[in-house]
Amino acid sequence: MKATGIVRRIDDLGRVVIPKEIRRTLRLREGTPLEIFTDREGEIILKKYSPMVELAAFATQYADAMAQTTGLLVAITDRDQVIAVAGGSKKEMLQKPVSRQLEQAVTERSVIVAGRDEKAYIPVIQEELEGITAQVVVPIICEGDAIGAVAILSREPRAKFGDMELKLAQTAAGFLGRQMES
Repeated sequence: MKATGIVRRIDDLGRVVIPKEIRRTLRLREGTPLEIFTDREGEIILKKYSPMVELAAFATQYADAMAQTTGLLVAITDRDQVIAVAGGSKKEMLQKPVSRQLEQAVTERSVIVAGRDEKAYIPVIQEELEGITAQVVVPIICEGDAIGAVAILSREPRAKFGDMELKLAQTAAGFLGRQMES
């Protein structure tokens, strides 16, 4: 664990303020759900809660099936990181933080179909992915909340995505959202 040197007191209602610097670094905003754990040494651990993590194994299988069928790169994210990747190097994307643009697209429930040179194109992760030429990004909605995204990406030169790729991503996002509800 990393020491921050910051000390906070519990108030009369049992609340503790998480310092602004830590909230900014971990992208914690008002309403962000946190899981609370304790260990044998008496430590309290706060962890950002992601309902999608429960679906990670299933999402990986779904991404694998999509990638095998299409020959494209498929990534499934929660609001913070990539939780499943298929059709490309897992090291390149798996568990990498999503870009601010993707986080905003999920929050706004934006559907994106774009080529690399188009204005609508957004990076999926914070680091630049080499050779991506086209993308479809569809938010995953569960019980009215946007909880992640399905991204289909191509590295083929002059690739252009249309209705088929969009419908495939929408089907995947809809199915994953319903899986979270059950």
